[in-house]
Amino acid sequence: MKKILITIAGTLVVLILVAFIYISLGTYNVSQLTPHSKLTRSIIEMTKHRSINKRMKEIMVPANLEDSAKFVTGFQHYNQMCLSCHGAPGQQPNEMAAGLYPKPPKLYKYAKKDDAQEFFWIIKNGIKMTSMPAFEPTHSDEKLWAITAFVTHKLGKMTPEEYNDWIKKYGGKNDDEMTDDSK
Repeated sequence: MKKILITIAGTLVVLILVAFIYISLGTYNVSQLTPHSKLTRSIIEMTKHRSINKRMKEIMVPANLEDSAKFVTGFQHYNQMCLSCHGAPGQQPNEMAAGLYPKPPKLYKYAKKDDAQEFFWIIKNGIKMTSMPAFEPTHSDEKLWAITAFVTHKLGKMTPEEYNDWIKKYGGKNDDEMTDDSK
C-alpha cells in the first residue's frame, strides 16, 4: 500500500513539474486568433454546461415571460447591449465581435422558450474566459428577465424587416435609460 501511495505522489509531482515548465516556457499560445485544441474545447464546454446546469436549478421562471411589454423592454436592452456581439435577424455583429474567441453565438438562430433559465443565469452572471459580461451589477432581475423573454420567446421568430421596424419604433433609448442604478 505504501508503494502505491509513493507512486501516486511521485506521479503528481512529475505532472505538476511538467505543467509548471510548460507554463514557464510560454509554450501555450494565449492569442485570441489561435483556437483551443479539441480536448481543451470539450473540457471547457463540459465544465460550462455542468456548472450552469447546477446553478440554474434554483431559478424560478416568471409566468409572464410572453408579456409584450417585457418583449419591448428586453428588445431595447438587447439592441443596446447585445446586438454588437450576438447580432439579430438582418443585423450582423459589429467588427469588434470578429476578434472575439470564442465567437459569440448568434442567439436568434437557436434560442428557444425552454432555455429561459439558462439564458437568465448567463445574462445575470456572465461566463469567465469568454467575452460574456455579467449584467447583475447594473440590471435588476426584472430587466434581466425582460432580456431573457425577448431572446427566448421573440428574437428567433423575428424577420429582418420586423427587427428593423422594432429599431425604428423602440430602439431610440440611450445608455442612461438602459441601466438600473437602483440596485
